[in-house]
Amino acid sequence: MTVGDLLAQAEAAGVRIATAESCTGGMVAAALTDIAGSSRVIERGFVTYSNAAKRELLGVSAEALDQFGAVSEEVAREMAEGALAHAPVQLAVSVTGIAGPGGSEVKPEGRVCFGLACRGHPTLTETIEFGAPGRAAVRAAARDHALALLARGVALLASG
Repeated sequence: MTVGDLLAQAEAAGVRIATAESCTGGMVAAALTDIAGSSRVIERGFVTYSNAAKRELLGVSAEALDQFGAVSEEVAREMAEGALAHAPVQLAVSVTGIAGPGGSEVKPEGRVCFGLACRGHPTLTETIEFGAPGRAAVRAAARDHALALLARGVALLASG
């Protein structure tokens, strides 16, 4: 599905979208808003690169950040749910990860956690290991995966 198709389906279903991004730094929102007319669907994007921004803008708990770290499904869940709570939208996606270079044995380069919050449905979280193809490649792959998650969310909300 193209980004244009995603936006058209969201508009047809009356779905508004917000993004909450860390390692992608706004790439998901940029991909969505590159399409003319996207303002009918895209409400806002949060770029919360620091832990302080995650707490202040999205309401991510200090406990989740301390216990699990910023790169975790727990924080991805709180980011997506925070975006949903802080915007008049029905759908929010979150991305937090280690684009590289670097990482550790516990949290390697290329690990990215995602959250998908759909109003009225349980929040989905998942972790994808993209490996270490380089910072730009990890960020691009994370952007594309987040867009695919949004397509799933739109389909879920459109089906009732």
